Amino acid sequence: MIDREKAIEQLSQIKVKGNSDGLIPSFNVLVNFLPSYFWNSFSEKLLKQAGEDDKLYADIEEGLELAAAECGYHTGYGIITSEEFKSIVGPMIENEPEDILHGAFAVFTAWGWADAEITSLSREKMVVHVKDYYESDIRDTFAVKRPFGYMIRGVSRAFMDLGYGKPYPDGLGAHVCRQTRAIELGDEYGEFVVTQRA
Repeated sequence: MIDREKAIEQLSQIKVKGNSDGLIPSFNVLVNFLPSYFWNSFSEKLLKQAGEDDKLYADIEEGLELAAAECGYHTGYGIITSEEFKSIVGPMIENEPEDILHGAFAVFTAWGWADAEITSLSREKMVVHVKDYYESDIRDTFAVKRPFGYMIRGVSRAFMDLGYGKPYPDGLGAHVCRQTRAIELGDEYGEFVVTQRA
């Protein structure tokens, strides 16, 4: 298993700069530095439009998670195949794809998206505990009907697709993710359980 703390510390030290278009080419991907408030307000506005229509609310939830899964799959592939990842996490990898997945979540944490860590992993199931994720902040401003961690759900299942699905780019959608604990609903941490799609 990788040394998570060491990986996070070293990954956090990488200096990234934006180009003239406001994008940051690094880790084989283009990243932006939009504030989390932007993404939370986007999700909140969409869900508020559903009103009391539970079907529309569920459709919007599915769309938000799918958007995160698409991003997580392609961005995740760029990250784990990048020179930055190979130079920092690569020397720690002993077991594939398990150590690669642990490394991917170290990047996730180093970039400040969420303090996320795999607590259990097998080909059939992955459990991720998350102490902090930006979507949990929505609980202060919006009446949440259900767990709100769409980004973590989408990215977690996408990472599992990269690890145990068909080779990239044909493996997206092989897994599903359930959020079983939620900071936004009062739990101490978020818990995300990824399993193979039935």
